[in-house]
This record gives sequence, C-alpha cells and structure tokens, in this order.
Amino acid sequence: MKLDDLIIPDSAACRAALEVATRYHSPSLLNHSVRAYLWAAAYAQANGIAFDAELLWVSSMLHDLGLTAEFDSHTVPFEEAGGHVAWAFCAGAGWPPERGQRAAEVIVRHMWDEVPVEEDPEGHLLELSTGMDISGRRTGEIPPALRREVLARHPRLDIVKEFAACVTEQGRRKPSSLAGGFVRAGIAQRIARNPLDADEQAAPSDG
Repeated sequence: MKLDDLIIPDSAACRAALEVATRYHSPSLLNHSVRAYLWAAAYAQANGIAFDAELLWVSSMLHDLGLTAEFDSHTVPFEEAGGHVAWAFCAGAGWPPERGQRAAEVIVRHMWDEVPVEEDPEGHLLELSTGMDISGRRTGEIPPALRREVLARHPRLDIVKEFAACVTEQGRRKPSSLAGGFVRAGIAQRIARNPLDADEQAAPSDG
C-alpha cells in the first residue's frame, strides 16, 4: 500500500480545515493531524471499513485544536473544546447541524479507550489512528512502505516532547479529564517509546 492508494478528499471544507489547522497548529501538531487521517484511511482500506472521507479529514485536522493557546479551555477537556470549535467550523462551512455534530462527536471520541466501528466508523478510525501516532499502539498494522512514505513526507518533528508537554499540562489543570487519567497511567513514557520514531530515524538508510 502506498500513499497514492489512499482516499484524500478535496472538498472546500477539507481545504478550509487544513488551512485552519495550518494557522493554529505548530508544525509538529499539523503533521500529526495529517498522519492521523492517513493512518486511519490506510487501516480502513486494509480492513474493508467504509467511511466518510470528508468527515474524517475535517475531524482529523481539527481534533487537537483544544490544545492550542487560542482554543484552550479552562472549563472543559481539550477534546470537548475541539468538538465545539469543529461544530462552529462546520456551521460556517455550510454543513447541516447534524453533520457538524458528527464532527464534534468524532473529535470527542478520539480520546475514548475504544469506539465501536459499527456505531461510529469515523470515531473508531480516529481513535485508532491517533493512538498509533501518539502512543504507538498497533503501529505494526501500518504497512511498512506506507509508514516510510508518510513519515518522510510528514515527519514527526518535535511531536514527542510537544504532545507530552501539552497533555501533561491538560492533566494538571483538569485532573478529572481523560487527559488527566492518561497522565496518571504514564502516557508520557508511552509517547517516548513510540516505534514510529525509530522508523523515522531508520528511513534514510531504508531507502
């Protein structure tokens, strides 16, 4: 499987979501958002999961906006803040309210332990792919050639240090949130051991 084999949607909403992500994310978080979509799309294709590519792309681009200074909330978890931003974005993009609500749900659910694929394929895929990209869970299911290609085009940069700092701060300020639970469970250590970082370092010699 190669990058060109994946479904990459190109609607006005998708282009606008990428523009928003580029404006507010650091390069590391932007690349993470793009990789989250690509790992999800690849897994869906390999496992015969039908999904709404536009919905998944928009949700992927916006899922971590609640971590940014401009959209950080001191009252709700970052994934809920991101869901609210996504709903407002989708309304501006002309989506019907129920479709905007789906984007918000997908973003909130990406922090769940598991999202049933039969109930919410996009939520299932984003929860899975963000787990792959951040904590290294099930990265062995990403085809090696695709891993090398995606990491070369969208490198991880400082995602280990940056995301660990973001989620630790979220957990400190919102200890009852899912981020707080992840911090207590040792998420920073799992991030630091992500096999994708070893893959990226080995990529030049793999040719």
